[in-house]
Amino acid sequence: MVRKIAHIINPVSVGPSSDLFVAQPITFETMRIAREFARDQVEATFFSAQYPEDRALVPADFQMTPDLARSVLDLGNFQIRRKLPLLADILDRLYEASDAEYFIYTNVDIALMPQFYAAVNAFIEKGYDAFVINRRTILSKYQSVSEIPLMYAEAGERHEGHDCFVFRREVYSKYKLGAVCIGAPMIGRVFIWNLACHAKQFKEFKKQHLTFHIGNDLTWQREEYFDYFAHNKSEAAKVLMEIEKEHGPFDEFSPFSRYPLEFNVMSNE
Repeated sequence: MVRKIAHIINPVSVGPSSDLFVAQPITFETMRIAREFARDQVEATFFSAQYPEDRALVPADFQMTPDLARSVLDLGNFQIRRKLPLLADILDRLYEASDAEYFIYTNVDIALMPQFYAAVNAFIEKGYDAFVINRRTILSKYQSVSEIPLMYAEAGERHEGHDCFVFRREVYSKYKLGAVCIGAPMIGRVFIWNLACHAKQFKEFKKQHLTFHIGNDLTWQREEYFDYFAHNKSEAAKVLMEIEKEHGPFDEFSPFSRYPLEFNVMSNE
């Protein structure tokens, strides 16, 4: 049986000075290649969650969900204004748009290896019903879609950050996501808490070569962006209280012990 998977990303229009100017076309094309590779096993459908000003960037083979209507800027004051979407707003749109058995969210700068969807299906077949796949970081010298074969050839380096999430649609309505925004620390932890709490078998895949990121500039570690981290940390604390209230106290093996609320923003998250 062919498994239905829906994959959503958040495309954004940027100028040539942004890393996303190079990364996004590569993300789009590697998604297509991976979909074709797994077509006998997986029916992968692509969705986008976008602001009105970003619609022109969305590829024709992506289904646009209703335009995002708010951002983190509606919820606080920040030193440098960045129109970052809320994770819940993105995933809510996917939930309304698709009845696929499994959902995938990845950051828009995360490219896929050709075997990505086939491997996701194989993990599901093994019993994992919620999981995170950590990326590998390749050299920043690559600039073009035409270089994708060379990017595939790069083994890259392991990265501990969380930017690719797979989970069952049927449990999404139970998730507590607060108002965490993408593009800032803590989003991965909030996501993982929910995945782990509502999964029969959760797994973080740390060593697989299934996704990659070009370079590792760590923009989010700039001091002038720490107020976004503060926002997400405050929202994560609220989420933690909600989940603990629903699920009761957690032991040393809980996702809150492995992925605690307190962590150093300068670490690889």
